[in-house]
Amino acid sequence: MEGKIIVVTSGKGGVGKTTATASIGAGLAMEGKRVAVVDMDIGLRNLDVVMGLENRIVFNVVDAVKGKCKLAQAAIKDRRINNLFLIPASQSDNKNVLIPEDMVRFGETLKAEYDYILMDCPAGIERGFENSVAAADEALVVCMPEVSSVRDADRVIGLLYARSITPKLIVNRIVPEMVERGDMLSHEDIVDVLSVDLIGLVPMDDNVIVSTNTGNPLVLQKESKAGAAFLRIAMRVNGRTDLPIEVPRAQGKFWKRMGTKFGLGK
Repeated sequence: MEGKIIVVTSGKGGVGKTTATASIGAGLAMEGKRVAVVDMDIGLRNLDVVMGLENRIVFNVVDAVKGKCKLAQAAIKDRRINNLFLIPASQSDNKNVLIPEDMVRFGETLKAEYDYILMDCPAGIERGFENSVAAADEALVVCMPEVSSVRDADRVIGLLYARSITPKLIVNRIVPEMVERGDMLSHEDIVDVLSVDLIGLVPMDDNVIVSTNTGNPLVLQKESKAGAAFLRIAMRVNGRTDLPIEVPRAQGKFWKRMGTKFGLGK
């Protein structure tokens, strides 16, 4: 059985695509799958830092696609999670060095070696996007609960459907207290606007910053609510359709509700 390529995209930057790619990839590897996460942000490169592998890069995705090295030479094995590999982006090339046809051919090579391939799509809907989706079988669209992010996600979803790629939605950086006050869009509102299947809800979590700065996988941090959410998303990606989606709740809401019910407090 050949592997599956999943592009992680959003349209705009700063919504947490790279963290999502690293965390879901790690979660799939923890499920026993052989996983490659590919940084497609040619000219920049961040996925290696998030995964704590920046000091081990020799070759990159451009080298592998152009035949300057073998796939196994470009793929960096994670030391903490078995079966997890990073294929980093090039910092010395520009986004036009690759074309979609290159990625279609490279995609077949990747599918022969890995169960899941996650493409970390760069911001925007130009060449970097075209390259990232060229060989994709499915898509995960990362969206924050704010109007501009939803609008950009809507645009990307339309482009994915036009390429016969079925998207699923991740709502990231949810602040439950703000949702309850009506200061932040609820996931129900977002799903209603975008009309796509929801695959996960991820709460705002300071551990994301710690993970990025230390290169310690978020899904390995037991105290991380975001890490737990991404791990559940990985399990759903891997076919666990019976796994319910947990909605982030404000801390203390349960006890406040119980206090109100029994007349304990205002």
